[in-house]
Amino acid sequence: MTIDQPLVPRFLISDSDSIPWSPSRFADGVEVKNLGKADGLGMQMVRFAPGAVFPDHLHTGPEFLYILEGEVIRNGVRLRGGFVGMAEKGTIDRGFRSDTGCTFLLVYDLEQQFDSIEP
Repeated sequence: MTIDQPLVPRFLISDSDSIPWSPSRFADGVEVKNLGKADGLGMQMVRFAPGAVFPDHLHTGPEFLYILEGEVIRNGVRLRGGFVGMAEKGTIDRGFRSDTGCTFLLVYDLEQQFDSIEP
């Protein structure tokens, strides 16, 4: 059996301006740009309309976000442009929302599940 894999690691590049925004499958008023994936992690640009709320969810892997503009509230803490948020595997996001609207960069585990808040 032959497995077709590159002999050396690759650099992957995308132009975020050419990637369209797509509605989130999980929340109204949330749009995403899928920027790429590698080694089990994905990167997205995420845009929340004012008042958008994301469902409570368990992190089944690590998550990193960087707020580019606007504000988001994560577990009662207001994060503004320039703030960084990290979530370890096993944490639960509750009440993740933006009253004002926001855009952030998200790096997440591709195996992330959104159908449960229970470990």
